[in-house]
Amino acid sequence: MAVLFLGTLLLFGRVVFNEFVNYDDPDYVTANAHVRAGLTWAGARWAFFSDDVSYWHPLTWLSHMADWQIYGDRPAGHHATSIVWHALAAAMAFLALRRLTGAFWTSAVGAALFAWHPLRVESVAWVAERKDVLGGFFWLLALWAYAGYAEKRRAGIHAWGNYALALGAFAAGLMSKPMLVTLPCVLLLLDFWPLGRVPTGTRLAAWRALALEKIPFFALSAAVAAITVAAQKNVGTLSTVLSFDARLANAAVAVVRYVGKFFLPVNLAVLYPHPGTWPMEKVAFAAVFVLGATALAVAQIRQRPWLLVGWLWFLGALVPVSGLVQVGIQSMADRYTYTPILGLQLALLWTMREALTPATRRIWGLVAAAVLTACAVRTVDQLGVWKDSLTLFDHTIAVTEKNYLAWNNRGVAQFAAGRLDEAIADYRRSLAINPDYPEANSNLGAVLDEQGRAKEAVPFLRAAVRLKPGSLEARINLGTALADVGAFDEAFAEFETVLARQPDHANALDNYGVALAMSGRLPEAIAKIEAALRLQPDDAGAHSNLGNALALSGQKNAAIAHYRRALELKPGDAQTHNNLANALVALGRLEQAVASYERALSLRSINPEAHANLGGVLLRLGRRDAAIAHLRTALQQRPDYAQARAWLDAAMASAPAAPATTGK
Repeated sequence: MAVLFLGTLLLFGRVVFNEFVNYDDPDYVTANAHVRAGLTWAGARWAFFSDDVSYWHPLTWLSHMADWQIYGDRPAGHHATSIVWHALAAAMAFLALRRLTGAFWTSAVGAALFAWHPLRVESVAWVAERKDVLGGFFWLLALWAYAGYAEKRRAGIHAWGNYALALGAFAAGLMSKPMLVTLPCVLLLLDFWPLGRVPTGTRLAAWRALALEKIPFFALSAAVAAITVAAQKNVGTLSTVLSFDARLANAAVAVVRYVGKFFLPVNLAVLYPHPGTWPMEKVAFAAVFVLGATALAVAQIRQRPWLLVGWLWFLGALVPVSGLVQVGIQSMADRYTYTPILGLQLALLWTMREALTPATRRIWGLVAAAVLTACAVRTVDQLGVWKDSLTLFDHTIAVTEKNYLAWNNRGVAQFAAGRLDEAIADYRRSLAINPDYPEANSNLGAVLDEQGRAKEAVPFLRAAVRLKPGSLEARINLGTALADVGAFDEAFAEFETVLARQPDHANALDNYGVALAMSGRLPEAIAKIEAALRLQPDDAGAHSNLGNALALSGQKNAAIAHYRRALELKPGDAQTHNNLANALVALGRLEQAVASYERALSLRSINPEAHANLGGVLLRLGRRDAAIAHLRTALQQRPDYAQARAWLDAAMASAPAAPATTGK
């Protein structure tokens, strides 16, 4: 257990140097106001009773809240928590397998293979997948407790304490990840082998008794399944596009692909796009493979019962994520193998164990060591893929085809790094693959608006809202762009729609305030942005926006205070440095303004506004030549800049007479 626990910590340790990624991490942690508030009674109530998330997993939410309470926005702590839970699951896998089967070394190898396989990387390295490692630990704890219950019942000993522990662990697992609803069926399989609770000759009666025994487990599964389906319908993640035949075909193909990834874990990706329909030959091969493997396991039921038990464990545990009920746009996912893969390992390792003899023990030991070493090396390599968003989606684009989500999310990473043109190119690549992808439409519109191309942005943002009416971010982006083109009433309507759904949406309040300020309704604007800052006091953008609104209302000193706070939080914001300088100019503090303009230009040299403003102030200070240089640069960068042209004309008009020249 020490080797398993500490070895897993060491193997996955490099993850603590990774960043958050822009896929689900914002929704689950970094931009989730409930999580960012830490552990509170209001947060706990939201975790258990909110209907605005796609899964009911309150323990997962509480885990993220606890991490934020301790570590704040430092990703290392969040990653460390996931690693510890996975290491605990590794140790628990050994305890559960050994208690179920009594096979010490096979259980140890099985636990190590489970913990160190490259397919586990996604569950551990992705902070948003905390639900995997948390739920997986409780799944294994439930198996261990149930094995103890079966042992005691077989010996005629009172065992309700073990039963209660198994049921409690199962409930905790369901509150971590609803995918675990199939555990009662797995317990029935284990009753057959290795627990041997189905006596020969009275099998039907025995199965009936065992099923009745698990009614509390099935009741929990049914309740959580109903809650999950209702939640997914509420947020619109259930797909109604694919036919049942297409979903069934994908489920069969996915089984073959999972088996392939288990034996050859290469080209792993955070998202495998759903093709819609698979070629008939692939579907036929998958169907033959699944039916053939099942028939073989049934044929071996007397000699090797673990084959059928392990195979059905593997297939059954995948059912909730098989795509029969399609959720999301993926055809399969590495993270979905966290608990199902143990069934496949059970079938494989216990078959190999048959060949274990005193004479071959050393050979099999070397084989196991070689396989585990290869897995560890491949796992360390795969962990590097999750370094940051750009690295993750560069890799995903390289190993998958037509992955419009990967192009979109790489664009998000480019935008965050300030590479707007590259972001636009990535968003357009995403839309070239899937023109109806709402996120890419919304993101492309937002970055076009950021570049001052609001008229171009609006059609993309309208498309995003039409395609996904429940997307709050798309509506906020549309409202912002509409305000930029002067359609204030429409803009206000979009912000009101968002706030009717989520009154404490800080980003909506902030952008609504900006739109109000642009329309001249300054007191309302200030109130909205102040409300946003009460929700997120360390939001640099909101502080900067409040500074703008205060400056427009004549409260220059108050504006300067908010600009300075924004720059404490985000020192590299060139626009805020420019706005701070404008406020300083209004108060006559010209030398301080010059320093602030120069700082803005050092951060973003292609900045006609800052060049023009600096030129105007230098002209007032009598530094004519320097002023002319900056004003000319502003006009080179933006030839239609009227204010820069006026200042340059004024500077040239004040030029001294040219010195007289003499000819030879």
